[in-house]
Amino acid sequence: QVQLVESGGGLVQPGGSLRLSCTASGNIFNINTMGWYRQAPGKQRELVATITKVLRTTYADSVKGRFTISRDNAKNTVYLQMNTLKPEDTAVYYCWVPADIWRSRTSWGQGTQVTVSS
Repeated sequence: QVQLVESGGGLVQPGGSLRLSCTASGNIFNINTMGWYRQAPGKQRELVATITKVLRTTYADSVKGRFTISRDNAKNTVYLQMNTLKPEDTAVYYCWVPADIWRSRTSWGQGTQVTVSS
């Protein structure tokens, strides 16, 4: 099992920026994909961005050009730089490591609240 600890959420005005961090520990051998999901009140959890061990990235259409996912493999840490934030970005953001041949279960962080409001 992988333990994921997130930080960096908070309250920001529209147009502002935040940077989320997530550090993995435990069964971290050869983690390939890491990423971020988010869940807004009354909505389903949605995939925001992913990054592989070789730094290949994917983004949801709603955040392309505004969010950047990055990764420090030596620190087992993934980041989400969020710029030009909008009220519709308000959600709880979850760090995520999918199940694979070394991990039988998907791992989730505890979640960090991001609120975009004036």
